[in-house]
Amino acid sequence: MRVAITGSSGLIGTALSRALTDRGDQVVKLVRRAPESPGEVRWDPAAGQLDPEALQGISAAVNLAGAGIGDHRWTASYKQTLIDSRVDSTRTLTEALAGLDTPVRLVSGSAMGYYGDRGEEEVDEDSAPGTGFLPDLVQRWEAAAAPAVSAGLPVAFARTGLVLAPDGGGLMKRVLPLAKLGLGGPLGNGREWWSWITLADQIAALTHLVDDADITGPVNLSTPAAVRQRDAMKALGSVLHRPTVFPAPKFGLRLVLGEFADDVVASTRMRPKVLQQNDFQWRHRSIEDAMRYAAA
Repeated sequence: MRVAITGSSGLIGTALSRALTDRGDQVVKLVRRAPESPGEVRWDPAAGQLDPEALQGISAAVNLAGAGIGDHRWTASYKQTLIDSRVDSTRTLTEALAGLDTPVRLVSGSAMGYYGDRGEEEVDEDSAPGTGFLPDLVQRWEAAAAPAVSAGLPVAFARTGLVLAPDGGGLMKRVLPLAKLGLGGPLGNGREWWSWITLADQIAALTHLVDDADITGPVNLSTPAAVRQRDAMKALGSVLHRPTVFPAPKFGLRLVLGEFADDVVASTRMRPKVLQQNDFQWRHRSIEDAMRYAAA
């Protein structure tokens, strides 16, 4: 199989590219710089430039491009960057895919931010969107794939939960240094629901979606075992043999993270109904196993 990937240099894109290559697929990486190998194709999503001819012969595309949600404080300028980097990339890619001679499977990046802060409510792929910046962003992100959907391509939207990755990647980049210092207590009141998935299961789920073009629409990428945030931090402390007593109050997080702090302590209890219905098998189903994997 020949698979095109945007955002191939990111945490998830790098791991997915490696996994697909290891199983014998040919990966075509869309890059913004001059190509350095035959497996790279240059594009300019901000300018809407991607030659469809460069994608001829691909069977699937995985769209992971977008500026990091937690990389910077949410200034008005950076919030616009978060929107533009996703909408422009998705629109540019899907317009090119819609112009190909042969229909292509598309797995387009999305996020559990679609649901917003839902308290104790359990949400699944049929639930309505939440309110606020992130839900609005994700809705615009998914809507940008309209050219592919209108062309009748099989499109799945991977609404990813909190990714737990080894070596300080993903969410662990924020919490692992604090936990190692014995400061990995609850963020906020600790009762918020965290819907999580390990990087290993994230890659397995994306690969599952690449292979099964019959799965379309939103797909929640998380384990079935959402946990209270305080229990996640307790599991991490147990793995590291560090205390998890001292909480980080929300006002303190806002001083450090700005508006993004509201989403760090948001409560989203997300059920991966579509993956369950399609017999997906998770490698890490408990938060204890996940934290052992992520803290290794």
